[in-house]
Amino acid sequence: MTRFLTFSLLVSLIFTINACGQDNNPLHQIYLVEDASHSVLVFSKTMGWRHDSIEAGAETIIRLGEQNGFSVTWSEDAEYFTDSNLSNYDAIIFLNTTLTILNSDEQRSAFQRFIQNGGGFVGVHSATDTEYDWPWYGELVGAYFDNHPGNPNVREAIIDVVDSDHPSTMHLPERWQRTDEWYNFGMISDQIHVIMKLDTDSYEGSDHPGNHPVAWYQEYDGGRSFYTASGHTIESFSEPLFIEHLLGGLNYVMGIE
Repeated sequence: MTRFLTFSLLVSLIFTINACGQDNNPLHQIYLVEDASHSVLVFSKTMGWRHDSIEAGAETIIRLGEQNGFSVTWSEDAEYFTDSNLSNYDAIIFLNTTLTILNSDEQRSAFQRFIQNGGGFVGVHSATDTEYDWPWYGELVGAYFDNHPGNPNVREAIIDVVDSDHPSTMHLPERWQRTDEWYNFGMISDQIHVIMKLDTDSYEGSDHPGNHPVAWYQEYDGGRSFYTASGHTIESFSEPLFIEHLLGGLNYVMGIE
């Protein structure tokens, strides 16, 4: 049953999600903002690895909605992917999704039509570890995860901002030192516009020496797409620079200047 979410309810909701673990839980919560000009669907279903940063990420996006005038629906219910439901949103965020999360061709087709009708898409971190057998999605998100460094998997590195004109990067320093899990990619689309790369001399473990993209955007199949490889850690969603980076990407796909 859909409930209207307040922050006092969020704590109990987080405990519910953690208890569900890998199961396909029926999470579907709505947080409405009065006089909202936009609406966003956060989808965080996992069928593989489940990041413990999902709850922190969803809470951050809900707060961004309250602060910036957009309503948020947070769901892990793939049955919600219908034309009529998705028509209520300006953007869909895949928040650390993993593996095959849409259950049918009908759900995939509804998502595809959402993009073709001008909808926006934001992929966070393991959104590239998602829907490997769907080439259209691979081109939408812009890449597919291959591996990441281990022992430790989370490590400090320096990001070079190569395009500071984008809403997701204009607030960032030219060289941004931060700690996260840095993905290596298999397929990388040649249609993406890269805005941030790793300085591959600043850490060990890159499979893309000298040219390691970690954030990009594109216009794709009638809509807009933005992806950031950051967001593995819980701490990411309390970093002001990363939060502004995420908000800028969301504003871009919603067409907010």
